[in-house]
Amino acid sequence: MGSLAGEPDAALAPPQDGPRSAKEPGGADGRALKRACQHRIFVNRSLALEKIRCFGFDMDYTLAMYKSPDYEELAFELLLDWLVSIGYPHEILKYQYDPTFPTRGLVFDAQYGNLLKVDSHGNLLVCAHGFRFLKGAEIWNYYPNKFIQRDDMKRFHILNTLFNLTETYLYACLVDFFTNCSRYVNCDTGYKHGNLFMSFRSISQDVREAMDHVHLSGCLKEKTLDNLEKFVVKDPRVPLLLSRMKEAGKVFLATNSDYNYTDAIMTYLFTFDPGDKVQRPWRSYFDLIVVDTRKPLFFAEGTVLRQVNTDTGKLRIGTYTGPLQHCAVYSGGSSDMVCDLLGVKGKDILYIGDHIFGDILKSKKRQGWRTFLVVPELARELHVWTEKSEIFEELRSLDVLLAELYQPLDSGSSERPDISSIKRQIQKVTHEMDMCYGKMGSLFRCGSRQTLFANQLMRYADLYAASFINFLYYPFSYLFRAPPVLMPHESTVDHVHLELRELGLLTGHQLHQLSFHGHQNLRGIFQNTDEAEDDDDD
Repeated sequence: MGSLAGEPDAALAPPQDGPRSAKEPGGADGRALKRACQHRIFVNRSLALEKIRCFGFDMDYTLAMYKSPDYEELAFELLLDWLVSIGYPHEILKYQYDPTFPTRGLVFDAQYGNLLKVDSHGNLLVCAHGFRFLKGAEIWNYYPNKFIQRDDMKRFHILNTLFNLTETYLYACLVDFFTNCSRYVNCDTGYKHGNLFMSFRSISQDVREAMDHVHLSGCLKEKTLDNLEKFVVKDPRVPLLLSRMKEAGKVFLATNSDYNYTDAIMTYLFTFDPGDKVQRPWRSYFDLIVVDTRKPLFFAEGTVLRQVNTDTGKLRIGTYTGPLQHCAVYSGGSSDMVCDLLGVKGKDILYIGDHIFGDILKSKKRQGWRTFLVVPELARELHVWTEKSEIFEELRSLDVLLAELYQPLDSGSSERPDISSIKRQIQKVTHEMDMCYGKMGSLFRCGSRQTLFANQLMRYADLYAASFINFLYYPFSYLFRAPPVLMPHESTVDHVHLELRELGLLTGHQLHQLSFHGHQNLRGIFQNTDEAEDDDDD
């Protein structure tokens, strides 16, 4: 399986080993053995790639990556045009898409019109009304205890997909416009104009209808196909990787898009020399192709499985009941039918997609498939994580400083240390950290707290990366090993050789020292005892 040009490609070559210590073959912490971060696949649950018999793909934002922000700008313009066509003021057309504002995983509150960033329990991390970020008492006025019942799906709409980025920004624009327009009176749950009242819930319904129109009417697809070079990323490594995957197992495509759009996009992705008459058809890279899947319904009862006439794009009459045909295209069906046609089941399949709910959660919970989540934002997140490490270190040092103030105190202490300045500094540094990612902060965290999206990713995606192309940098015999998930009592206490009776001699203050300073200071903790042990750094 050679490189694209028939010669070894430096970009695809295995990482070179770095310097190693005498104590450990992979260096002091094994970093010399790790691939470059932009090529890495990250692991939530261990997975033996050699046990995977079938690779499944979504198309939009997975095989076919759309160019940002060009694609979002196009979708945003179409959404505004539709809203104006149904009666919204023409002034909203002045808004232009700003890619620095929205992030995925936000929640729109249809009662108060706020965009919320929450953790997995519903605790509020960030709250914005239009483009104005609310603070302190304002947030408590809307949300007592800074908490929401996110299970209330009629009120709280989770914006988890890459297609939702334009929807997220549109909510902010509409709230901003009506809040600042003198013709409208601001109310708690909407706006009043004469005898008319427009609630945030009705705005949400209009935006949802606009999203459905743009995606289902075909206008976004038509504009995309008119200028594929502007809106779709073309990567010569895609056919190379799929060829290698097909040698290692079976490969299928399951997309919600119709056949005509799928054919146009995939033909563009797999055509690199228009003058070459021996062009390999894109369908030959797959053992099974299913369009119009209507995920997440596809992972439940599904729909009728029909065969597509690839010459006309029309569906053949009747339910398809025959065996799998080479290079045939099917419409509808279900995940059970995919398993039957390919002769695979459950953990034989690794499904690769970008939709945390439609692709990953449902395939994991209903079918037991192994899952790979494509997170394009990860490239930016890793850049900030590595380039702004001093900010993370400053936050960590503030945590240590806070702990040191309480070190000499226990339940008998009447002293109350003044931590107000440290808390203000933590808030300042957290805000500075968030702004490095964008106006709504990181996709995965707010300061030291993880977002709802991060929690869902860790819970349902076995593997994740910025692109599925990163599989190029791993052999198909690779064992993806998940790092240990440490509980607080494990992550804050170093490994030391202590007898249980010695632990019983530690006071609360000494245990706190052990937590923050580790076994290097163990001798100091036991300086008045005869039971101190030598440091153990192995």
